[in-house]
Parts: sequence; C-alpha cells; structure tokens
Amino acid sequence: MRDPYKVLGVKRDADADEIKAAWRNMAKAVHPDHNQGDPTATARFAEIGRAYETLKDPKKRNLFDSAARMAEAKKQEQTIMQQRQAAREAAARAKAAQATAERVMEELARANANAQKAAAAAGAKQQRTGATEAAEEMVERIFGAQAPRAAGPQQPHAPQAHSQQAHSQQAQAKPHAAEAARQPEQETAESEATKAEDEQTEATTGTGANMSLPLSLLTSLVRRFTGAGQPGLEKAPDEVATATVTIEDIMKGSWTTVSLPEGREVGFALPAGTTEGHQIRLKGQGFKLPGMQRGDAVINIHIAPDPRFTVDGFDVHAVLPLNIENAVLGTEARVDGPQGPLNVTVPAWSGSDKTIRIPDQGLPNDSGGKGDLVVELRIMLWEKPDAKVTDLMRSMREGLFL
Repeated sequence: MRDPYKVLGVKRDADADEIKAAWRNMAKAVHPDHNQGDPTATARFAEIGRAYETLKDPKKRNLFDSAARMAEAKKQEQTIMQQRQAAREAAARAKAAQATAERVMEELARANANAQKAAAAAGAKQQRTGATEAAEEMVERIFGAQAPRAAGPQQPHAPQAHSQQAHSQQAQAKPHAAEAARQPEQETAESEATKAEDEQTEATTGTGANMSLPLSLLTSLVRRFTGAGQPGLEKAPDEVATATVTIEDIMKGSWTTVSLPEGREVGFALPAGTTEGHQIRLKGQGFKLPGMQRGDAVINIHIAPDPRFTVDGFDVHAVLPLNIENAVLGTEARVDGPQGPLNVTVPAWSGSDKTIRIPDQGLPNDSGGKGDLVVELRIMLWEKPDAKVTDLMRSMREGLFL
C-alpha cells in the first residue's frame, strides 16, 4: 500500500476535516463515471478509498504513522552504517598509503646518506691525488729532471728494451684490416669511458648535483602523502542527505539548511532548475578524514506535498472545480497559482478532460525560463440534489422532453 498521505496529497499533521475534503475532491475527480476512457480510473478510485479508510480512523492512522517512523528510522540507520563503513574503509586505505609513503621515504633517506658518503670519499681521493702530483712537480723543480718519481715506472734494461722493440715491430706488422675492424669498437669504448668519467666528475664535484634527483623524488612523495599535493589524495566518501522544500521555496530560490547524518548542518540556496529528485552537490562539505581529500555533501531535493498543486517536471498543476452550468455555458474563474491568484477564462462546453495552460507560471528551469501552470477542470455536482437538474438529466437520458 502506498503512503495514504501522498495518495490524498495532504500533510502528515492534517486534521480530519482536511483529510475528508481532500478525499472528496480526489474521489470526484477520478470517479470511474467521469473517466470512462481511463482504464486506471477504477484502481485509482479504490486506492483513494483505502487511503481515506486508513486516515479517517485514529487507530489505523496511529498504526501507520508508527510503522512509517520505524521504517524511516531503520532506513536512516542503515544509511549511516553504510557511510560509516565506507569511512572506515577509506581510513584504512589512507593509513596503508601513509605507511607505504613512510617506508619509501626511509629508503630514499638511506640511499641519500649512502650517496653523500660516496661523494665524500671521492672528494678525499681526488684531494690526495692532487697533493701527490703537486709534490712531484716540486721535487722536479728542485732536483731536476733526473729526480726519481715515487709512483713512476722504472726504466727497463737494454735487453728488455730490445725485446719490447721487437714485439712492437711484430704488432705493427699485423694487417691494417684488423685495425680498421677494431677502430669503431675502440672509439665506442673510448666514448663510453669518457662519458662515465664525465658523470663521475659531476658526481664528485659537489653534493648539489648528486642530491638533486633523490630530493625531488622525496619532495614529491612528501607532498603526495602529507596533503601538499591535493590532486594526488584519495577523496573521502560523499555524505548524502535529503532536503524537503516547498514550491514557494523553489520559486523564491530560498536559503535552505539541512542536517547531515554526522550531525552537522549545511546551508545552500536553491538554484534555478530545482525540481523533485534534483541533486545538489556541495564541494568539500562531506566527510573529513585524516590523510584524504574532504568529500562532498550530496543533497537530494524532495518537494513537500501541497494540497493546492502537484508538480510535473517544471510545470505546476492545479485543479479548478466547475459546476454543470459553468462547464456548459463557460465562465470567468479565479485559480490559485504559485505566485498568487490568477483569472482564467473557461470556454463553453469544457469537460473534465480539458486543461488550461498558463505560460511562465511554473517552476524556474535551468535555461532562464519557467514552466507553465496547468489548470485541470473538474465538473462537480452540488452538495445537495436539485430536483430541476435531476428531471432535466432524466429527460435527456430517457428522451422525455418537458
């Protein structure tokens, strides 16, 4: 069974008179005799009767209200539990990511320390080599070119010199083709050795060049896991809530406040284009979890039932009851609109299937315009039977003309 309040279009705090009046109007509007071309009229009429039977009896109404409150509370509790579970899972992922970041930063710091030690050792070796060369140059200036070198090679004896000369002549006697074949390989090896020496020289000339790559990587990781780089952070789950507004609130674009499941309240202005089921996303107003980007608040819009109107997209529908003589002869009538009362002209011979559309009197849409006010005509009988009208209808049905 559907919500009887929604079936009759009344509020939950409506009194017995309001419920009875709504039932009478709707029952007359959807009566099968007046809607013979509608195959659903009988089912709608029966549904309206069941809704009225439930709400007119205080005991049945209390039972339905209690069941509805319990269902709403259970649904709200399930939603909160799902959101909390999502928050816990997100927090666990953030904690694991933070642990991984700390481990990577420790490894980078260890590699950075090793690089500093290697750079320091290379610098000390270069200093020792330079001091040795300077000392040798000083000895040569003092003792002359015949002074012995500490690290220099000894002169070979004469027989050794002759053997070396013969060996060199044999080496020169090798085919030039072999030298030509080895020449590209030697040049490649020499270029790679030169490149390696240049890289080693750059590594040993100072710690700045040696530290640039690890520090940049370390900085990016720190930004990634500490929040400095917001685009890299995982986003916390959205926080979902429902805001119930009136048609007047949407027409005015009123400021609306809604309570989130965690207890906070957020406010927003209803934008143009708001209708039933519309979602409004408030950036950065959702869950706040450590190590994560703050989630959004997603507000689902629900339009409160109004006894005067129903909403269909951006169009607002209103019912205008007519008695038989005004429906046959036509009349000028006054109908309530969302922006105030309006005068409408009812043409002659207007049945209950006719509607009158008044432009730009509906809800504001997202294109800068507005929907329409759709006036639905309903032929109503008098409260008490009228003898003259009864005789006239009988004569028309039976073919008796007085």
